[in-house]
Amino acid sequence: MEYLEKDFSEIAALLGDKARAKMLWNLLDGRAYTATELANCADVSLQSASNHLSKLLLNNILIVEKQGRHRYYKFSTPEVAQVIESMASLLSLNTNYKKIKRPAITAFTYARTCYKHLAGEVGVKITNALLEQNIIKPSEKKYLITSYGENWFLKLGIQIEITKNTKRSFAHQCLDWSERKHHLAGALGDALLIKMLEKDWFRKNKNTRKLILTTHGKQEIKELLNIDL
Repeated sequence: MEYLEKDFSEIAALLGDKARAKMLWNLLDGRAYTATELANCADVSLQSASNHLSKLLLNNILIVEKQGRHRYYKFSTPEVAQVIESMASLLSLNTNYKKIKRPAITAFTYARTCYKHLAGEVGVKITNALLEQNIIKPSEKKYLITSYGENWFLKLGIQIEITKNTKRSFAHQCLDWSERKHHLAGALGDALLIKMLEKDWFRKNKNTRKLILTTHGKQEIKELLNIDL
């Protein structure tokens, strides 16, 4: 029992630190943040924030994900986030703590291309709907397609076997820089966007990566995935 008491005390001390508590509180919105952003919200230096984050990583409270030249921190599992949320009322937080600001909502953060797939708020919402309806499911940093999902995509005009035979990743998680949550990338993400453009659900905006969601597209996506865009 002694080792359990020791582990419990160490975790309690880890979560009870005021700076770390502020970082964890901000992470409860489900988004991923950089060390600089978490340092600012906790009112500590970047070096101090890095030390705090190293401890949280070491104890499997957080994980870090590289996207381009940035490193984003988030909870290691939904279960950890739930525990932190249930403890939030016990943490020593000032009511005037700094909240990390989201990027301003623009047409670019709403819907855009990321390489050749859909990104932005719309891309994340569609990916979440695919997960909720068991069309795809997460597997480490990839997405697997379910048998129901294969039929769903086939009805949309996307043949999964052909898509899988391309010389690239079939379906993987891509961390959206504005939403800080994952959207669908890889050959399947590309095929989905191509199909949605063909069906005039989205239209490309000349000389920019912004996408225009059409009224027809909103209606069709609502019927297919039961989400309002």
